[in-house]
Amino acid sequence: MSQLKTVAFLGAGVMGAPMAKNLGKAGFDVRLWNRSADKAEAASGDGVSAVSSIGQALSGAEVLITMLTDAASVNMVIDSCREQIEPGTIWVQMSTVGAKIDGLNEVADQLGVTLIDAPVLGTKAPAEQGQLIILASGDQQLEDKLAPLFGAMGSKTNWVSSKVGDSSRLKLALNSWVLALTHATAEALTIAKTLGVDPSLVPEILKGGPLDCGYLQLKSQAMLEGNFETNFSANNAAKDARLIREATEAQGQIMDLVVAGQNRFLRMIQAGHGEKDMAASFLAK
Repeated sequence: MSQLKTVAFLGAGVMGAPMAKNLGKAGFDVRLWNRSADKAEAASGDGVSAVSSIGQALSGAEVLITMLTDAASVNMVIDSCREQIEPGTIWVQMSTVGAKIDGLNEVADQLGVTLIDAPVLGTKAPAEQGQLIILASGDQQLEDKLAPLFGAMGSKTNWVSSKVGDSSRLKLALNSWVLALTHATAEALTIAKTLGVDPSLVPEILKGGPLDCGYLQLKSQAMLEGNFETNFSANNAAKDARLIREATEAQGQIMDLVVAGQNRFLRMIQAGHGEKDMAASFLAK
């Protein structure tokens, strides 16, 4: 089995840039493209070459990785370079797109490429540390071939199934838990503060007990310190909540916590907190 070497990486945002850099450090030849060229330039070096066109990124690439904001962005970018994508290319789609992955799979069939659905769990810090959790679905005969690629970006890869789309759907379930934990932490601290109790007592008392978790401690610390440096923005969190609603409501299922959480994110965005980390849920009124 030949080793993969050359990667066209489309997207140099908060997640994409460090993921591309980790691939470069692992020995892959990464051609990184981003709509805003300065972001790609900032991530260049150590095996990563910033390119000015998608065509340059795709030239000779065995793997195409898309790590963009949403399905609309992925569709737009892929549509702009259809004639430059070689049949037989492995397309690893890592953006969070929810059930819209089905439409991207249709595009892959039209292009004659193999789509691997591979969204990730994790935010900026795990992306920088190569500690993302990768959820993969698609042709499992490619599992060994893609293992070094995924291993450079993540600490764990879960092959969900051989059906493209299953991992994107699982990602929605997992994201619902993350969003709910974020809001629950924010509200618990706010309740204590509102009622005149030191809110730092909430994570302190829960620490080490059956109701504790690392995420609670991490986010409560950020909230109490007023540190809302973006690891995962409220704008993106609201987008993910929308994707969950769209997918589940299409099946006739209402997700009450997701709906309430989305509304809380939208209030934050309207108050000007959209680009802050989703921990800014603590600022929602």
